Amino acid sequence: MNTIKNNVIPMSITKNIPESNSLSETVRRSLAQFLDEMEGDQPENLYDMVLQQIEEPMLELVMQYVDGNQSRAADCLGLNRGTLRKKLKAYNLLK
Repeated sequence: MNTIKNNVIPMSITKNIPESNSLSETVRRSLAQFLDEMEGDQPENLYDMVLQQIEEPMLELVMQYVDGNQSRAADCLGLNRGTLRKKLKAYNLLK
């Protein structure tokens, strides 16, 4: 919907994103779609929201990939084990 909000005519940015299976392009398409759906409203705390939306499933999937081995997961993620445990606890992913 191209209605004027805050003197801005929202334009679809999703159509300008090339099709690709790379992680970067997948995130780019998802973020473009999210911004298109804002219909001209300005999002708040977008940076933190995106990081949280990506971090939790990444941690969950990496932990599955390494069969719950926190040392291996920390190595895969490039984190120290203490930082990994802190993040797992924050997302209630500690078993």
